[in-house]
Amino acid sequence: MDAIVNFMQQTGFSLLGETPADLIMILISLLLAYLAIVKKYEPLLLLPIAFGMLLTNLPGADMFHEEIFASGHIDWSVFSASSEVTPGLIDIMYLGVKLGIYPCIIFIGVGAMTDFGPLIANPKSLLLGAAAQLGIFTTYIVCASTIFTQAQAGAIGIIGGADGPTAIFVSSKLAPELLGPIAIAAYCYMALVPVIQPPIMRALTTDQERKIRMHELRTVSKRERIIFPIVVTIFVSLLVPSATPLIGCLMLGNLMKESGVVERLSKTVQNELMNITTILLGISVGATATATTFLTGRTLAIVAMGIVAFGIGTTGGVLLAKFMNLFLKEKINPLIGSAGVSAVPMAARVSQKVGQAEDPGNFLLMHAMGPNVAGVIGSAIAAGVLLALFA
Repeated sequence: MDAIVNFMQQTGFSLLGETPADLIMILISLLLAYLAIVKKYEPLLLLPIAFGMLLTNLPGADMFHEEIFASGHIDWSVFSASSEVTPGLIDIMYLGVKLGIYPCIIFIGVGAMTDFGPLIANPKSLLLGAAAQLGIFTTYIVCASTIFTQAQAGAIGIIGGADGPTAIFVSSKLAPELLGPIAIAAYCYMALVPVIQPPIMRALTTDQERKIRMHELRTVSKRERIIFPIVVTIFVSLLVPSATPLIGCLMLGNLMKESGVVERLSKTVQNELMNITTILLGISVGATATATTFLTGRTLAIVAMGIVAFGIGTTGGVLLAKFMNLFLKEKINPLIGSAGVSAVPMAARVSQKVGQAEDPGNFLLMHAMGPNVAGVIGSAIAAGVLLALFA
């Protein structure tokens, strides 16, 4: 009977009554799973994040221990054979996040799936991608003047880059205690780009501007495609050395694809390697969303500032395109400026959809892909700047 009583006291059901906050987190994880499965909001990462959140908040499971990673440092003694504490499964998986491994591997896959041809054919679109990063730095300024530290403000601001791996990479370095809320906000808002952007785009442009047709882009040679990732890696790494891990991995993946000599490696990083890493990354990030870190007023503030960051980023790209039209003979459709946020290729598709609503014969997709892929580079550079300032 003593053994039975002891067993009953160790079940999660008995522990659940002692920690009602865990029950709230379990319900939130089920809500996120619903959004991923039913609403299809960035399901590739939101579903693993939701399940990681579920696992870490199950009482008694002991799969993730926040104290191992307290104060932004790793307590390596826990992973030794003599340690009295046994690390959980997610503790070991989370090392890939903390050490910046998973986001960089995903960037190799992203690079291998990215076509920089539209950007090379129309270099002006690089400016539109840069303008869309306005949301990052504006949000940082607002957050730093409120309840957040400068490092935390930088991590929150990166949500405006609309790049999940970058947000996770920066948050793990600057504000690991906010990693869960920031990652969830970033991926939820990325999925909501088709909802958030169109009203802003229509409010900032006229009917005539939305009907502007752009000339077909020139053909980009294979030599240009091969040289581009090498030149970008050298230039950006010398300009912002702290951005080298992200930019270097992004351009390595692209060079694998464009060179045509390592097709097997290119396919691997696009598929198997990226898929495995996505699973590990999602579960690990979700596990950081415990009741003590997630159920706070700061989480609501992060969610609110995330949508501000997206809105300002969209605004920056559209307004710069309108400004450039004051000096250009061949006008730019301002709608492609909104694609400067690096949600590839969703933001470019939104530009296409809004443009065709005004003129069904207007095809903006390839033109919008220029600012879109430029936004990936821009968000990585912005991440490097924030890391250089506050890491």
